[in-house]
Amino acid sequence: MKFATKVIHAGMEPDPSTGAIIPPIYQTSTFVQEGPGVHKGYTYARSHNPTRTALQTALASLENGRHALCFGSGMAAIDAALRSLKPGDEVVATADIYGGTYRLMNQIYAPMGVIFRFVDLTDAEALHTHIGPGTKMIWMETPTNPLLKIIDLEAVVKHCQNRGIITVVDNTFASPYLQTPLDIGVDLVMHSATKYLGGHSDVIMGALITNDDELAQRLAFVQNTTGAVPGPQDCFLVLRGLKTLALRMERHGQNAMKVAHWLDLHPKVGAVYYPGLPQHPGHALASRQMRDFGGMVSFELKDQRYEEALRVMKGLELFALGESLGGVESLCAHPASMSHGSVPKAEREAMGISDGLIRLSVGIEDIADLLGDLERAIA
Repeated sequence: MKFATKVIHAGMEPDPSTGAIIPPIYQTSTFVQEGPGVHKGYTYARSHNPTRTALQTALASLENGRHALCFGSGMAAIDAALRSLKPGDEVVATADIYGGTYRLMNQIYAPMGVIFRFVDLTDAEALHTHIGPGTKMIWMETPTNPLLKIIDLEAVVKHCQNRGIITVVDNTFASPYLQTPLDIGVDLVMHSATKYLGGHSDVIMGALITNDDELAQRLAFVQNTTGAVPGPQDCFLVLRGLKTLALRMERHGQNAMKVAHWLDLHPKVGAVYYPGLPQHPGHALASRQMRDFGGMVSFELKDQRYEEALRVMKGLELFALGESLGGVESLCAHPASMSHGSVPKAEREAMGISDGLIRLSVGIEDIADLLGDLERAIA
């Protein structure tokens, strides 16, 4: 089944009681049992809910995985993925990682004795120099947030095979429309479903998808035991969003490519970060590893002062200044003070995130209006 068909039909079964073509919102906390422990697979909504089951089935299908688990937020999903770690375990993570992930790792898990090494994973061949006997996990983003770097997933997987190291990819920026890391051999895929999967800026959710039966069992235990699960209304909203994922991602990519080319030619723009541009260091790899280049673009003005970046962002009208990304509407953000505000300045700058960096989540509006908005703001 092709992707555009999957997003419509995966996880969708007519409601057995009414024939409703869309899974109902099972707004219930508990389920009547025929006898103690005798039930139809549902007992208590923290453990299972039919609306959540439909969404998890759909997400597993889209990522070509066997198991999917949904959580109350992307950070809750990341937390669940990290809970198998013990004091002394080491995690190698991509250097320019999302600020929330960095904060969780350094301020919650590091004090518990978990060791994190943040390195440039775009040089996958050098990965062996960072892997030691205590390495239990490789945490990747590709494209990365916010510099859109590309990591060679196949090369990383080869380094980790048969070594007991779990490979994890935060696939939020790409979505399964652009890449399916499980097909390459990655163990676990994470999504902030808040972003492209939901697509309408109206829901908070996270998800984990895997083909590993044992890993899925451990994660399901964490999901049920900690209870960081989404409600059925949220699951319904993401299910609805998935139906237009293929259409939206195609338009996001088309618009972002035009925005990136336009910025690249603008005399006041100093650098553009977009893997679809031929001069991007990861362009050739992205062309092989991804089906398109996505809807995220970051750039710096030649005048890299924060004040100049702020002037431009305040001048934008269609690109609303706000947290998050991946919605139908265009957004702009200042990573240094927003998504990566919790990262110390020296470390942030070592990642390559300057005070003048602006990140765009390019929406699906008419491209002429988006370019006009940028023209007025940058002028």
